[in-house]
Amino acid sequence: MNFSNKISDLEKNHLFRTRRIAKSAQGTNMKIDGQDVVNFCSNDYLSLANHPRIKEALINGVKKYGAGSGASHLVSGHSEAHKLLEETLAEFTGQENALLFSSGYSANLGIFSALRDEINWAIQDKLNHASLIDGQRLIGLPMQRYLHNNLKSLDKKIKKQTGPGLVVTDNVFSMDGDQANISGIAKMIDKKNTMFMQDDAHGFGIFEPIIPRHSIYMATLGKAAGVMGAFVSGDNDFIEFLIQKSRPYTYTTALPPNLCHAIQKSLDLIKQGEQKEKLTNNITHFKSMSNQLGLNFEESNSAIQPLIVGSSSKALKISNSLFDKGFFVNAIRPPTVPPKTARLRFTLSANHKTEQIDALLEWVNDVMA
Repeated sequence: MNFSNKISDLEKNHLFRTRRIAKSAQGTNMKIDGQDVVNFCSNDYLSLANHPRIKEALINGVKKYGAGSGASHLVSGHSEAHKLLEETLAEFTGQENALLFSSGYSANLGIFSALRDEINWAIQDKLNHASLIDGQRLIGLPMQRYLHNNLKSLDKKIKKQTGPGLVVTDNVFSMDGDQANISGIAKMIDKKNTMFMQDDAHGFGIFEPIIPRHSIYMATLGKAAGVMGAFVSGDNDFIEFLIQKSRPYTYTTALPPNLCHAIQKSLDLIKQGEQKEKLTNNITHFKSMSNQLGLNFEESNSAIQPLIVGSSSKALKISNSLFDKGFFVNAIRPPTVPPKTARLRFTLSANHKTEQIDALLEWVNDVMA
């Protein structure tokens, strides 16, 4: 293979990806590539990644547990901190039990790997996250996807299936910011041989979770919770089954227990609701201001506010222009999104100031004119 040619092709099509270097802690105000910017592309929705109480909890966790876990959960890496956090997450989501993973990607692959011999089919929303798509491919099931957020399309596909199966959706869709009809899907697939799974990576900690009985719930701990990792919650027997059959769980070193200590503090702050209220107010203000300016953002009530511009070159041009003005907003291009739907993905955090939002949108309005 000539990788140089492949890289050149990506560059010609404006699809080459680069990494900017942060020289400050994660937050709304950062120094990136040597420039002071207001960060509008972080998943740190509740501004907890650099919260002083969480940092203090992490330091105390290091003092008690050290730097790393040393092994996988099934060897010697499962600590009291892991056990306590799993119990807290089960209670937080109203489920019988919970299981920690190192990332949401690992958790989704882990669920599919465990179900390899248990299901005959799986149907997913067309805009589901890549990790869910890869999980299905991992176990060799044909890829079946229903039209985005279209229950009629889902029902039509379900009726063609035989034997046990799985219906899978994101809750908050990572590139569009809209939400799935969790209750509607659950009501539609209320059958003994059909399981329901939701990936709530971008909704956990922000929206009150809707978790149907006997379903599978996955959420991450590196976005609204501000730290790292992920978890799956559900019925006791399913979680125990995951422990036995999930390959990513069995063969991955456990999260450092000091992080579990810090996440406990994150959950305390989420329960208090102050940061969530600030984020909600920022979302409302962003939507109101963008409407006043006549900017055509997609409909979203989440922290993710996408502005579709079409071509990858245009998305890159706007992103770079905004960076030069002191606003960090990523250009999202294919294959992350469908062809001709390249976009600017604006993400809001609790600690954004209204004047920062106003200044950003005024610059966007100027650039789009």
